[in-house]
Amino acid sequence: MNEDNVKKAYSSSKNVYDDILTQTKWWSKLYIRFFWNGINDNEIADKVLKMIPSDFAGKLLDVPVGTGIFTLGKYMTLPNVEITCIDYSGDMLLQAQKRFSDSKLRNVTCMQGDVGNLKFSNETFDIVLSMNGFHAFPDKEKAFSETARVIKKGGIFCGCFYIKGQCKRTDFIVNSLLAKKGWFTPPFQSLEELRSKLSAIYTQAEVVNQKSIAYFKCVK
Repeated sequence: MNEDNVKKAYSSSKNVYDDILTQTKWWSKLYIRFFWNGINDNEIADKVLKMIPSDFAGKLLDVPVGTGIFTLGKYMTLPNVEITCIDYSGDMLLQAQKRFSDSKLRNVTCMQGDVGNLKFSNETFDIVLSMNGFHAFPDKEKAFSETARVIKKGGIFCGCFYIKGQCKRTDFIVNSLLAKKGWFTPPFQSLEELRSKLSAIYTQAEVVNQKSIAYFKCVK
């Protein structure tokens, strides 16, 4: 699965992406209940965003920003943070830009980019946030390497994404449908594989899961 296929997949889902994640429609609730065993994305997003201190003042990288559906509320409470949002999908990025612009957020910059080739110097950011992205990234090794590279020593890496091995039904749907459509890109990690990976990169790594979604907070 190449990056163009990923871009096409997210372009085709741009009009339903928010509804699926936030479970605001009856069909999205059924989709989450059946395919994802009832995972509550809103609850997980809240846990991840609470990893960002309320009094934080520094530089934050959000990759991938998606449509900004989960982060808008948090970013409105962080006026002293320099926020950079990146997404490979231009369609997602346009939605995020409009969402932030409509809310008059002036400390947020959106740009198209590749997580595997971040155009920033080493140790640029105090926090890197990555929600619902790593399961879609074609080159996960580069993604792990690049996100770690741009974090300052003592900085935080936090986020969430799909892990395999927690629900057979979810794993089947991911491999037989979502991966083939380009929304997800193998190989996928198990919970223990993710813990091992993050522990090898960071001085501290706390990884928790809610069924097939892992959420984490790491310190470099």
